[in-house]
Amino acid sequence: MARCVITRKLPFDALERLRSAHEVVAWRGALPPEPAELRELARDAEGILAMLTDAIDRELIDACPSLRAVANLAVGTDNIDLAYARERGIAVGNTPGVLTETTADLAFALILAVARRVVESADSVRGGEWWTWEPAGWLGHDVHGATLGIIGPGLIGEAVARRGAGFGMRILRSGRSPGPDRVPLGELLAESDFVSLHCPLTEETRGLIDERALMAMKQSAILVNTARGEVVDSSALRRALESGWIAGAGLDVTDPEPLPGYDPLLGAPNLTVVPHIGSASHATRGRMAAMAVDNLLAALAGEPMPSPVG
Repeated sequence: MARCVITRKLPFDALERLRSAHEVVAWRGALPPEPAELRELARDAEGILAMLTDAIDRELIDACPSLRAVANLAVGTDNIDLAYARERGIAVGNTPGVLTETTADLAFALILAVARRVVESADSVRGGEWWTWEPAGWLGHDVHGATLGIIGPGLIGEAVARRGAGFGMRILRSGRSPGPDRVPLGELLAESDFVSLHCPLTEETRGLIDERALMAMKQSAILVNTARGEVVDSSALRRALESGWIAGAGLDVTDPEPLPGYDPLLGAPNLTVVPHIGSASHATRGRMAAMAVDNLLAALAGEPMPSPVG
């Protein structure tokens, strides 16, 4: 029986399978453990079920000499030092595929919400500002028939593209993989009415949507980010919204994350921000927990993880 650490409280049935096979210790705080707290909690652990908020870095790995497996409750693994984990012979797994459609739903929900000013207009009702039907009130942008630019057309990007096709949208794609409808990034930014980000966070994509990129977009365009917050230069986005370089933005991810309530970006107009809920459906988060548990159980039994990274 191995000692396993879960870095957050998780209300999912799959954890009972882990508890029936191994000793499980869960972090009890409402917020993620600080690095020093996680090192202390996990110092004797053989397995860690981690969240994307946990830094599984060299310092943490060195503090856990018995560590054999890390299961990330996420698709992305930018919170893990994969090279060092590999060097130390630590198996790393993630939860690919399972959240594709759910995250695509949220991305398209943001497209619709920002385009049609759903959040702003709903707030006006609660604020007692709905006095009459107003022919020029709360005017937004049509989604049907518009051009949707997908940056990073992986599984989630393609799922968003399918939703866009259902709205009769013209789809443009920009990314590493070749294809007949791939266009250079500059062309995509200039022609798209909606730009949806689905690229992983790498040194190449960090700050990809900067001031220059935002100024290249249409003034009527809307930016949606369900990838990673660091892909967008937050200060440049605030200036773009305040100066009217673009018409609006919808963010599921931010930089920093979480975004504090006093952050200047939140004062920008035509902005909708939600708290990283792309995969937050009952069914999807439950399946993610099951995949993470499967990864840990396999690795701790000396078997290959069902969903390994690298």
